Amino acid sequence: MASRFADVPLGPPIEVFALMKAFADDPHPNKVNLGAGTYKTEESKPWVLPVVRETELMMANDVTLNHEYLPILGMEAFSKAATSLLLGEDNVAINEQRAFGIQTLSGTGALRVGADFLAKVCKYTVFYYSNPTWENHRLLFLNAGFESARTYRYWDESGRCLDIKGFLEDLKNAPPHSVIILHAIAHNPTGCDPTQEQWKQIADVCEERQLFPFFDSAYQGFASGDVDKDAWAVRYFVSRGFEIFCAQSFAKNFGLYNERVGNLTVVTKDSSNVPQIKSQLTLIVRGCYSNPPNHGARIVATILTNPDLNQKWKKCIEIMSTRIKEMRILLNTTLKALGTPGNWDHILTQIGMFSYTGLSKRQVENMVKKHRVYLLSSGRINMCGITKENVKYVAEAIHDSVRSFPDISSGDSNEVAKF
Repeated sequence: MASRFADVPLGPPIEVFALMKAFADDPHPNKVNLGAGTYKTEESKPWVLPVVRETELMMANDVTLNHEYLPILGMEAFSKAATSLLLGEDNVAINEQRAFGIQTLSGTGALRVGADFLAKVCKYTVFYYSNPTWENHRLLFLNAGFESARTYRYWDESGRCLDIKGFLEDLKNAPPHSVIILHAIAHNPTGCDPTQEQWKQIADVCEERQLFPFFDSAYQGFASGDVDKDAWAVRYFVSRGFEIFCAQSFAKNFGLYNERVGNLTVVTKDSSNVPQIKSQLTLIVRGCYSNPPNHGARIVATILTNPDLNQKWKKCIEIMSTRIKEMRILLNTTLKALGTPGNWDHILTQIGMFSYTGLSKRQVENMVKKHRVYLLSSGRINMCGITKENVKYVAEAIHDSVRSFPDISSGDSNEVAKF
């Protein structure tokens, strides 16, 4: 009897994880990993935040802690602290008890639980995501039951900046009650964010077209080093009276990548709706993973609610964000010193972990195969992979790739790539 699974097709590889494996398997002595979205030190090593290590030691020595199940919607102390971090402790929505959070399996889990609720309970069918965006957005919402996946323009290829005109035009053409996925800070993959004035324009269109904002906040504090500055867009929408969802991840800003610590913040207009919303979210979580894990959530809750630990954490995110900014300056300066064709100032104006370099797929292929500098085919690089030791090697690889494989999309094959 043939296997019931004989006709199962082979799924396509997930690029970032395939890239990580290729890097790990490569014996080349000068290889550089600019692909995976994790923070690395100047020595290219993972960094356990000292305040996280301190908190874990406190937890290990606390005999009152146990391994009992958490409630289905998670640790309340964590969700309250996470929601306050996002919205601000004095936010009117919190004070009026119409904002709350539920613990999820990192930001991905928050997106999926929120998408399930919007599709299955609210019967929304259309969602929009930026072009380009984090690759998992589309998969998550389609798997949740949304019927139509659409994009809004975001990246201006020629100007290496936000295409705000195309962005707004596409939102204006969206059908009412569409869900709009918005990156709260440090847009992935471009590192290019709207200005505050542009956010106001985006809010105007969302209000006019009755669109539902679903924010994805993966880098609060990690992007600029200031948790309040990085939450501005979300807080502005709430101040305008919007009902929103926001998926929060604590992978980057706490370095808790494998602990899967996330929160789904919900803001509604009327506190009387909260019990019903929570009841439906409870059913969704129960039918998916039943309840979330404890360890990472307790770390975050402890740090956010302890003034001394909170200050130590803020110092850590300042250290991380400062190093990224310094690497942006260093890479830009090195490329200019080499005389690399094009304008590379977009590396400086972008924010957060990633830079959308503008390298073509052929140039990326040269970077990987010839120089063993690993990056995504889109040209996105993780700035944390740059160090003082390897920056010259990386810049030389970019220089060689641009010279060897000029971008001729402009129609002039005699010109080198214009970045």
